[in-house]
Amino acid sequence: MANILVIREGRKYLTSSLLDYIEKYGHNIIEMEPEMKSISSLTENPDICMIIVESSMTEKSQALVFLRDMTIENDIPLFLLGYPIDIEGIRNIITASAIEEEIFRPFDVKEIAAHIDEFLEAQGNIVKKKILVVDDSGVMLRNVKNLLGDKYQVILANSGAMAVKYLSLDKPDLVLLDYEMPVINGKQVLEIVRTEQDFAGVPVIFLTGKNDRHTIMDVMGLKPEGYLLKSMSSEAFVQAIDEFFEKKRILG
Repeated sequence: MANILVIREGRKYLTSSLLDYIEKYGHNIIEMEPEMKSISSLTENPDICMIIVESSMTEKSQALVFLRDMTIENDIPLFLLGYPIDIEGIRNIITASAIEEEIFRPFDVKEIAAHIDEFLEAQGNIVKKKILVVDDSGVMLRNVKNLLGDKYQVILANSGAMAVKYLSLDKPDLVLLDYEMPVINGKQVLEIVRTEQDFAGVPVIFLTGKNDRHTIMDVMGLKPEGYLLKSMSSEAFVQAIDEFFEKKRILG
């Protein structure tokens, strides 16, 4: 997760939509008006700064000069987003050498959000959470990777044995575990996880088609972090994973 400082005047629909998409990548948005009092109140440096440029911003030269000096001094990439004529006015105040990139309207908010995420990842400012997905269905593995691959590093294992082997070599941030698998089923994998000191603390969420009470109660004693059904909607599934990591972040 990266901290992104966004300087804007008001929150118009396009700005709101763009910031919503950026937040879906797991980044923290800090919104401020182009005012000296607001910007100077920052207690820590953001990973990048974005200015949503409006024509009226040229009247905020003092705040913009302060922002320019702050980004240069602390080596913070500065992005300008707006119409070319408006950006030209801001460029005359900030100076081109202080600007990382100019993005002209009209633009696709999804593409810009992805571009910002890719920039942060390339700069090493973010490390994606690592999720090990364990399922004997290749279709299910591909579906989960397609749903989570933009925001998370997704590793696939098509058997319980492969999952245990991976865990002995690396420690993911979360395991999504199927219940019904041949040879070593999900419960057996979780038993191994809980008894091995090296990865006993790895969080495990069952992702399964079995929702009968007996199956659920059978694994609750092993203390999985959750129990998700494969039949849930894609949106609900992604939201559940996002909420799991957000809760972990808040609780530390």
